[in-house]
This record gives sequence, C-alpha cells and structure tokens, in this order.
Amino acid sequence: MLSIYFSQLMQSLPFFLKGLWGTVAVSGLSLLAGTVLGLVWGIMRASRYKTLRLIIGAWVDLIRGTPFLVQIFIAFFILPEVGIQLEAFPAAVIALSNLSACFICEIIAGGILAIPSGQREAATASGLSSYQQLRFVVLPQALRVILPPLVGQYVLLIKDSSVVSAIGVLDVTRVGWLTVQRVPEGLLVFGLVGVLYFVICYPLIQLSNSLEKKLTVVTTRL
Repeated sequence: MLSIYFSQLMQSLPFFLKGLWGTVAVSGLSLLAGTVLGLVWGIMRASRYKTLRLIIGAWVDLIRGTPFLVQIFIAFFILPEVGIQLEAFPAAVIALSNLSACFICEIIAGGILAIPSGQREAATASGLSSYQQLRFVVLPQALRVILPPLVGQYVLLIKDSSVVSAIGVLDVTRVGWLTVQRVPEGLLVFGLVGVLYFVICYPLIQLSNSLEKKLTVVTTRL
C-alpha cells in the first residue's frame, strides 16, 4: 500500500514543483520589498528624530506582536471592506513584505546603533554630511553586524510564507494540503513538503553560518 501511495505522490511531483515556484515567488518578492523598506525604516529607527523613532517603533512592535495569520486575513478579507480589493497573491506579498520589513528594520537599526559614536564624531569633524556619514562610514561598518542575522531572518520568513496558503495562494504548503486529500499518507506528503522547504532554506542557512564565521574571524583579528 505504501508503494502505491509513493507512486501517486511521484505523479504529483509537477504539481509540487508548481507550488515550489509559488513559494519562491511570494518569498522572493516579499523579501526584496521587505529588505528595501526595512532598510529605510531601520535608518529612521536609528535616527536622532524621536518622533520618527516612536512612530516606526510602534508599528514594528504592533506587527511583531500579532500573529501573521491575522495580518494575512486583514490584507485579504478586511481591506476589501474599505475599498482595497486584492487577489490572494498580492495580498500575501504585501502582508509578508510588511512583516519582513519590521523584522529587518530592527536588525538594520541594531547594526547602525552598534557603531561607536566616535565614528560619527570623526566623520562630522571631517566635514561629511549626514548622508555621507551614513553611506561611507556607518553602513559599511554596520554591514558586518547586519548580514548574518539578516540572512538568518530570511530563512525564518521563508518558512513563515507557508501561512499564505490559508488564503489560497498555491505554494508548497497549499499543494501539500490538496495532495493529501488524494494521497491519504500524510507522512509522505508533508515529508516532501518539508524537503522542498529545506531545498529553499538550506543554502541560506549555510550562507548565514559562513557569514557568522567570517565575522567572528574579523572581530577576533580586530
């Protein structure tokens, strides 16, 4: 019986590959948008403007403190009630981009604030503008602190993308739920789902580990 289920599962492999593409698409777009937005928010979060810091901080705390499933439902079911009609895929991308931006914002802000104040003072004494300080002094140094946790956060957010299946986005998890109704062997079906997520995440995990090791070596030399 198990061999029959396995054969049926292999016949569904093209369907799983379609779901894999869905996961890559929603995750890739969301992480790209989330990284850009998170960089901007992170710079604002670490700025000297208290009001700006408080506004960004309140939004970040709200998003990080509520379930992503609720955020997805708001984007897909609640926004249409106020005139913003979204299909499942763009609703998923918007919600996941916002979630990504909030976590990435904290990583960016933490990296910027980790730079000693003396660096900024020296840059100011050299006549650099605030923008030049950020571009040429602060961000290049903060990058060493930011990159390892940023890549690690990407892995977590890719796994969080499985929640978008709740609104009908055809990702790997959604394909798994549809397949298990036809191939009633949950261990095989969701074992394959797990393998596909691993295929996506493992290179990022290795990259994160490599960056952490390189950062440790550089820090030790300094």
